[in-house]
Amino acid sequence: MNAKVEPMSSPPDGVPAAQTGDEPLDLEVAYRDSHVGEVLDSLDRELVGLAPVKGRIRDIAALLLIDKLRRAVGLSSGPPALHMSFTGNPGTGKTTVAMRMAEILHRLGYVRKGHLIAVTRDDLVGQYIGHTAPKTREVLKRAMGGVLFIDEAYYLYRPENERDYGQEAIEILLQVMENQRDDLVVILAGYKDRMETFFRSNPGLSSRVAHHIDFPDYTPEELLAIARLMLERMQYQLSAPADEALREYIERRRVQPHFANARSIRNALDRARLRQASRLFERRVGAISRQELQTIEESDIRASRVLRGERP
Repeated sequence: MNAKVEPMSSPPDGVPAAQTGDEPLDLEVAYRDSHVGEVLDSLDRELVGLAPVKGRIRDIAALLLIDKLRRAVGLSSGPPALHMSFTGNPGTGKTTVAMRMAEILHRLGYVRKGHLIAVTRDDLVGQYIGHTAPKTREVLKRAMGGVLFIDEAYYLYRPENERDYGQEAIEILLQVMENQRDDLVVILAGYKDRMETFFRSNPGLSSRVAHHIDFPDYTPEELLAIARLMLERMQYQLSAPADEALREYIERRRVQPHFANARSIRNALDRARLRQASRLFERRVGAISRQELQTIEESDIRASRVLRGERP
């Protein structure tokens, strides 16, 4: 799959106008003026860990910037392929990375708007004859000029159901990925094993996806760092005993069913905040300090069913 990028009368920010001689280009200036570094820095701040993922995103950003510089001096080996596949368990940052990828593509001039439209099967596939095509085309219309992120994309394909209309959505998607690849980037996401099966069953899709990025699960230390970051953003903090209790919670929860990495941690913190509020409300005696209002105590964590030996 080759993404078509039309020649532009004026190049994107940070990309110099076409040159005819051998004048060198200032790569540092091009990188700075493109503001891509700001997006990459934002990704580092937003997401803990994920070093392999961040490395791949930087590689893609580098490819796109260098491709633009090559065009500026009259060199071209064909525009780079842009459709992608993100695989990994829930809560590993796939949607966040997709949003930042949309920004990078926009800042370098590969998409017009840089917005992200995130959908699932229900947004694309209808329930009766004649319903799927207009639903799919409406989603694609909204996504044009940006990135279409299809989560759990393998649910589009249900060969066991002869009356399923997912294949119709796939056919429309294939046409747009090929014929309008200069105006839309598609990211297909889901569990790694199911995505591999999905691509084997739909070779047309597989041949159009150039970048396959796998998102690893977070380690216990990374999950604890994520929890602290989430609390900091909400202007909460953990007492020392609560921090230790949360560490124990993470160790137990991550080996239980339906664990969703950062998503499960966020849910656990929401419940801890609820317990803290209830604890403070029930007291209703005397003054309350700012410190008390922002501190999660050990009891707020240890009241969890996980630490009581129950299923979450």
